[in-house]
Amino acid sequence: MKNTLKTSCTIILILLINACGKVEKKEQEPIQEKTVIIEKQFGKWDTKNDNLSVELNTKKFNNWNSLAERARKIIGNDSVPKITLRTNNEIRVIYFHNPFREDGSLKIVKSKNVIEIHNDTIFKHELGTFPLDSLKSILKKDINNNGANPMLSENSKKLVISISYDKKSDFIKLLKNLNELTEQYYKITNNTDIKIWLTDKEFLKPPTFNK
Repeated sequence: MKNTLKTSCTIILILLINACGKVEKKEQEPIQEKTVIIEKQFGKWDTKNDNLSVELNTKKFNNWNSLAERARKIIGNDSVPKITLRTNNEIRVIYFHNPFREDGSLKIVKSKNVIEIHNDTIFKHELGTFPLDSLKSILKKDINNNGANPMLSENSKKLVISISYDKKSDFIKLLKNLNELTEQYYKITNNTDIKIWLTDKEFLKPPTFNK
């Protein structure tokens, strides 16, 4: 009887020790934090964008001319082209609003209100060319100018960033540049109302008139 009682006590003691060990192990296990996905929409001017937007899958285009022409046709059909960038914790949707007329001509835009990025080089009218790593300072000067410097943008609402590549370029850095551009714009303005055009190099040339 004593042996039976002793054996039973031993078994209970072992079970209690094991149970305590499991509880302690659970307490020591790190708590996995849930990843929160944030969505930001850049260039969304009105509530119609979601219904009329068309995704541009850059992998489907062999050269820049084809992508720019596709964007033009989407706008010509009263829709809005967009590109979606995804990271581990963010979805960034970028809408493009190239000015478009039925005859294919460009609405008149003052060159001082435009920052042109062509082949990863920045062009600013009457100020010259700059490397792409100058993007933050160029943006900041135009956004904060408010008409003070007559060679810079009149105000941030009129500022346009035009992106283009050579027609047969594979535009491999487009997505990276879009990510950097929207990132810097948001840091400077705390806003997502950026105006980005996808164009070709000829798009911004001033029109010629027949005498």
